[in-house]
Amino acid sequence: MSDDEIERALRDCKTIAIVGMSPKEERPSWGVARFLKSQGYRIVPVNPGHAGETMLDETVYGDLASIPDSIRIDMVDIFRRSDAVPEIVDEALANLPGLSIVWMQLGVEHAQAANKARKAGLTVIENRCPKIEIPRLGIRPKAA
Repeated sequence: MSDDEIERALRDCKTIAIVGMSPKEERPSWGVARFLKSQGYRIVPVNPGHAGETMLDETVYGDLASIPDSIRIDMVDIFRRSDAVPEIVDEALANLPGLSIVWMQLGVEHAQAANKARKAGLTVIENRCPKIEIPRLGIRPKAA
């Protein structure tokens, strides 16, 4: 994945589903979500153990299929183990028609799921963190 492709994905994105978001402020998922929100992105927390609660002033959904159609998700940011990625990609492809990016956090990779998402026309970014990439590339998202 080139810097240009990462930059384009982050510039064009507006709404990000954070899969595996924790309500604990010390967890990486919470810190990344807070950072993304501070940059002007809308975040949509996804965590089955906290569905119906709020995190960072946003409703938490139990899974991607539960996100209302009125919320157009541009990116799915995955904070789960690599072996959970295929199920998340399948659910995203089946339920998020506006999706354009699958982002796997640091340490998260899955070649088959990534290839499936790419074949469906999505941009796939593995083993990276937008909280690192945005300042590194000097990105000002359209959402801001």
